Amino acid sequence: MRPTSAHLAARHACVRQTLDMLTLDALVLTCAANIRYLSNHAGSSGLLVLTEDAVHLLVDFRYREAVQMLQQSASACPGLVLRDVPASYDEALLDCLRDIGVSTVGFEAAHVSVARHDWWQRTSEARSLNVAWRATEKVVEQARLVKDAPEVETLRDAASRLAPVADASFRAARAGRTERGVAAAIEAAMRDAGYERQAFDTIVASGPHAALPHHRAGDRILAAGDLVVLDFGGVLDGYCCDLTRTVSIGPPSSEARRLYTAVYDAQQAAIAAIRPGVESTAVDAAARSLLTARGLGDAFGHGTGHGLGLDVHEEPRITRPRPDVPSVPLVPGMVFTVEPGAYLAGFGGVRIEDDVLVTETGCEVLTSVPRELLAL
Repeated sequence: MRPTSAHLAARHACVRQTLDMLTLDALVLTCAANIRYLSNHAGSSGLLVLTEDAVHLLVDFRYREAVQMLQQSASACPGLVLRDVPASYDEALLDCLRDIGVSTVGFEAAHVSVARHDWWQRTSEARSLNVAWRATEKVVEQARLVKDAPEVETLRDAASRLAPVADASFRAARAGRTERGVAAAIEAAMRDAGYERQAFDTIVASGPHAALPHHRAGDRILAAGDLVVLDFGGVLDGYCCDLTRTVSIGPPSSEARRLYTAVYDAQQAAIAAIRPGVESTAVDAAARSLLTARGLGDAFGHGTGHGLGLDVHEEPRITRPRPDVPSVPLVPGMVFTVEPGAYLAGFGGVRIEDDVLVTETGCEVLTSVPRELLAL
């Protein structure tokens, strides 16, 4: 479900409110996900300049016709001014700013290199272009925090397609297979499920490797008694989904069952805590306090979840209170993962992850893969 012109107009209005608060005449967007969010342009190159009355999209020859075709559809970007980039995007940007006559211009500090900003500033001064450049943080990302109807529909569809992929992963995870071979089977199943690409490098972590939360699949051969962490996700119409299951090769040991039960209960506690108005840190605390009570607090070193959308890791962050990651109250329309884990060096680890949507009364779990510990 592609966003319509009406959905884009609502997004523009939200971001423009922030520009008014920041007293900015224009905002230059260089982040591809943010450009797509505001214009439906999904090309690998482009710049966007948002003003109070227009959306100036700068693209080169490769994308011009695609944008023109999009503008003839129900997903046309309202207020779009298509600007050609004959050679340099940065040169075209300065020409655009001169043409529209803005003076206070924001840019995405997290997505613009120091060298690029220096060139903008130095060159605009040399050309007597009266522009005051001001760094901004997460202006569009804050708008993306709460998903609108097309986004929710796409994320729900993306999450539902993980079920057959999970089935394929369970069939592939057998003693005698390599981690890399299992990952290849998962990625083939993702293509069959209709995903356009992987959201991240598939994780297959077996035995002691399961104690490494972001282990990359290698040549280790799965063996009886291993716990195996299977973490994979796909991109559907630009939107990301993410799932983790942990399985046992053969009957699990008592220690494996203890670890798995604790993580399962922690995830259940976190999901039960989700409802509008609850702080994101409280969801993390629900999982973390349970693992701590089970003697596994030190074995859980990462956050409980992360937002999902055009990026696989975006706002909100479901983590412990941190000065650089402020807690946010949950709002209906937020979509994020819930993925507590526990990792014991030399033994292995467990992580269980699902995708959830905050609703008016609690949450909807978008992924539909059984969570019990499977002995394969």
